[in-house]
Order: sequence, then C-alpha cells, then structure tokens
Amino acid sequence: MHNVGLAGLTFWAPNVNIFRDPRWGRGQETPGEDPLLNSKYGAAYVRGLQQRDDGKKDGLKVGACCKHYTAYDLESWKGSGRYTFDAQVTKQDLDDTFNPPFKSCVVDGNVASIMCSYNKVNGKPSCGDAELLGGVIRGQWKLNGYIVTDCDSLKEIFDKQKYTKTPEETVALALNAGVDLNCGAFLANFTQSAIDKKLVNEAMINRAVSNNMATLMRLGFFDGDPKKQYYGNLGPKDVCTPASQEFAREVARQGIVLLKNAEALLPLSRTGTKTLALIGPNAKANKTMLGNYEGSPCKYTTLFDGLSTFVKNIAYEPGCELVSCANVKLDQVKNVAARSEAVILAMGTDQSIEKEGLDREDITLPGQQQALITEVANSSKGPVILVIMSGGGVDIQFAKDNPKIKSILWAGFPGEAGGGAIADVIFGLHNPSGKLPMTWYPQSYVQKVKMTDMDMRPNPARDYPGRTYRFYKGPTVFPFGFGLSYSKVTHKMVKAPPKLVSMALGKKHACRMSTCMSIDTEEASCKIEAIDIHVSVKNEGTTSGSHTVLLFSTPPRLHNAPHKQLVGFENFHLAPRGEQMVRFKVDVCKHLSVVNEEGNRKLALGEHVLHVGTLKHSLTVEV
Repeated sequence: MHNVGLAGLTFWAPNVNIFRDPRWGRGQETPGEDPLLNSKYGAAYVRGLQQRDDGKKDGLKVGACCKHYTAYDLESWKGSGRYTFDAQVTKQDLDDTFNPPFKSCVVDGNVASIMCSYNKVNGKPSCGDAELLGGVIRGQWKLNGYIVTDCDSLKEIFDKQKYTKTPEETVALALNAGVDLNCGAFLANFTQSAIDKKLVNEAMINRAVSNNMATLMRLGFFDGDPKKQYYGNLGPKDVCTPASQEFAREVARQGIVLLKNAEALLPLSRTGTKTLALIGPNAKANKTMLGNYEGSPCKYTTLFDGLSTFVKNIAYEPGCELVSCANVKLDQVKNVAARSEAVILAMGTDQSIEKEGLDREDITLPGQQQALITEVANSSKGPVILVIMSGGGVDIQFAKDNPKIKSILWAGFPGEAGGGAIADVIFGLHNPSGKLPMTWYPQSYVQKVKMTDMDMRPNPARDYPGRTYRFYKGPTVFPFGFGLSYSKVTHKMVKAPPKLVSMALGKKHACRMSTCMSIDTEEASCKIEAIDIHVSVKNEGTTSGSHTVLLFSTPPRLHNAPHKQLVGFENFHLAPRGEQMVRFKVDVCKHLSVVNEEGNRKLALGEHVLHVGTLKHSLTVEV
C-alpha cells in the first residue's frame, strides 16, 4: 500500500484497551477484557508489524502504535462522550487493569508509538498529563519512539474540555507533558505563537522532532531509492494471493466460538444434509463481516456463499432486511423453516448498532430478532443453529435455554472469508477451538451498572457488582474463556510445585520485625525459582483440532485482589485420541502477584490456588 502511494509506514494499531463494559462500541477492536491477554496480544501484534526479515534489528518494517492510553473505553452513552469524559480511576485499577497492555507494548514489543486518548483521567487530559506521558511511558517504560495524540485531541482539550484558556496554553500543555506528534492542525497552527509567548522552549521542540525523525530513520525514509530497499518491490501482486486468502479463512475459523451443541448436533453431515433454511439479516452480509477499521477485501464469502458449497438446496429468507429488525416477515420464515431438514439463523449486530462513536444501551439482540428466532424455532421441522455476528457479547439466554435451538456459534466480525469459515465449522471441515475473550453478561447487568463507573472491583456498600471475570461474581450468559469443541478433551496434572514455597529475607528486612501479609515484588529478596506446571491434555474423541489450555490463579484475599486471574495460556493441535504435554513456567513473584491499593505490585503470603479447567493445585507462599 505504501509503495503504490495509498498509505504511510506508520499504522495506528493495535487497540489494546480493556473491553471493560459490554456496551462499548469499540470493544470489537480489542483483544478482550483480560490484562494479560491484551498484553501478550499487543506485544505480538507490534512484533508482527515492526520486525524485519532482513536482519536490521533497530529497523522497522512498519511502525505500530498502541492505543488509546489510557482508561479509554466509552464513546457516547446517555450524555457522556469520549471527548469530555473524565475517567475516575483508582491507582490500583490503573496499574492493575488499564496500563499493563501499554507497558507490554513498550517493554516487550518495543513499539514505535503510543497514542494518548481523548478522555481525561482523574481530571487531567490524557494528552496533557506529564505524569502519564513523560513520567510513565518515557520515564518508567523507556519508550523508544514517539507519543502521538488521537485525532484533534488538542482541539478537544481547548474547545470541549475547556481545560486551557488559549490554544498556545494547549500546545504547551501537550508538548511539556511529552507529546511529540499531533493528529490534526493544532501544533502546526499554534506552536510558533506558543514559542513566541515563551510557553514552549527549544528543548521541547528538539525532543519532539528528534523522536519523529528517529522513527522515519528506522523506517528507511533516508536510505535512498525506495525501490532498492528490502520491501521496495511489494505491490498489488502480493496482496490477493491464494495463500493470503486461505489465511484469512483460517484466521476466521480459529476465531469462531462454539457456545452450545446439544446432542452433538454439529457438525452436520456433508453428504446427508440435502435441504437447509438460511434465515436472518446477516445471512448474506458482506461488509458487516469486516467490523470497523476495515481494509478493502479481495472478495467476500458470505454465509450463504459458504453454505452453498456444501448444500445446493438452500431456502433463503432474511426475515428482516436490516439488523435493527423493526419488522419481521414471519409467514415466509416459518414456511421455509417448516420444510427444511435444518435451519441456520444468521443474526447479531453491525456498525449501525456498535462502532466507534456509538455505544449500546442494551445488550439484547436488536429489534425483533429474539421474536424472529423464537418463532423460527417453534416452526422448524429440524434442528436450529444460531449464528451470531457481533463485536460485543449479547444476552441470548433465551436461545441457550431453548431446546429446539441445538447449537450456537459466535463468529465476531470474521472478515472477508467469514462465511466460508462458519460453513467449514458447521459441516466439520474445522473443529472449533475459539474461547470467549470477554464475559457475556445478562441484560440485567447493564440495567444495574452505569457505563461511566470505572471501578473494576465490586463494592457491596453501593450494590456494585464489579467488572470482568476477575472481579464480577454474578450470573453470566457465558463466562470468559468459554468455548466448546467437537472433541472431548480431558486434563491431568502431571507435575506441580511443592505445597510450600518459601523465600529467605535479609537480616534487616521489615518482615523480620513484624508480621507481613505481603512483600513488594520489586525487592531484591523477592526471588523464588520459577515453578513448573505440567498438564497432560488428551483428545478422547475421533476428531482432530486445536485446543487452548488456560492457567488461572486465585490469590489470597488480600489487597482486594482478583478472585481469579489468567496466568498463562497455550494453544496446540491434538490428533484423534492424541495426547499432549503442556508446560507452564510460573514466575511466582511476577505471575502470582497482585497490585495493592497504592499501585505497587505485591506477592501475597499464604495460599494460592492454580487451576486448569476443573484441576486445582494449592501452594502456600511464606517467608
């Protein structure tokens, strides 16, 4: 794209914000609700964009940018908007939940850029907070790159937030805080006058220019003829290749989550299924599959297209033309459902329901979709399969409980090849292995919890249930990490650490003088040899497929710690009747620690419980 003049070489991705609230319109852009997952995803995404194949270690293939720093996860909800929202965040939640993915982008991924967000954090604009930018990103994490604003952030600080009195004060606020580049015209228009008014000094200008120029150098902008550079001859011929199109389909397959499969209905027989009814507004959706910040697809494979390669006799009825589903054509859909061997319902949302700038107020299916699904289920001759395309979770408890709806698939927004990938899963060419990256809550949750409440931890005093699987203990439609398979997989603990793990403290350590509940992980004395967890995973079925093992820990009830947190995960392929040994190396001080109320990472003393599925192993940490 760069070589043909359609793009630069700095891309503002990935979005590593925490999917804190199910209503958030941009949750679809993120890895999910867990800080460790987002951290690993962010660093891997950055390395994928940036690392070169020609051995230039400090060179950049493409400059990545982790966004939006920080505590940004609200678009427009009941009068609160992202340009003026003041996120009131505790120090504990900031360092425990919101900031870890950004730290990982810098420390583990060596990202070229961090983007500061529109919102304020505890009263200060993110793009004008010297502690958050210069102090943390550049000071603590040692960013090797530039800090950029979200588009027109500085204009919003002045115009909408009214945090500064003049444009020049806004420029000074941002540059002095650590901003190097502004998306928009604010710095271009007002930096000179800010210098003239002695609000900005030459050192700040030099720093910003140096950081930007260094990035251009790493990208090769001063290395001579672009066509003679390593990536200089890539062009349109390299885009829509058969390999890349198959890869798009494989990515979509891996992201599909099987949420229900009563009586092992799926996969459907490839030879025995002669007639299908395909119903729903997303049955022939194409652009919907791309989500937002979409590219230009090589071609679309809709769900109708994908299913047509397996079954020639498909009776198609949209039921309602748009996902808003204001009017339902019940007679038509009931007729096709009644005469087909099986019914596939393609429902969910699109960018008219959830997107950048648009949060949901309800997490039920839009309009009359639930009524349509229920009527079809009542009328169908054969089993019903529900396919949901959406960015966020949906309260589909009614479908989960309906015995006529045998199977439910969540495809997210699966990309240009999504329809083919869904068909591959339905007809057994692919064994689903996806896991939910976020909690699916009931509608009652969003009726109770304000989207503007940033607290992660529950507060019984005000009947606040907390957020994400780490802190919320209420009812769910489907929990974080949930996902079924066509295989029956069993786990067995093969190796685990001793029940007691201890460490020695220095002679003058404070914990020798009095009883301690935890010790600071930054201390030199917090040294315990990494412990090994070995889990044997066996495929008891006759279908091969991928499987993901999630390792969680439950720390002692100290410092208002999470009741459960992800420690690691491993994905691998299992042959029919195959067995695989999964090895986790757990750094006690790093992986089992928690963040205390002051934002410091602490290792709690006492009993920690490690668990994989239904397996549990307890160990006690003492000094």
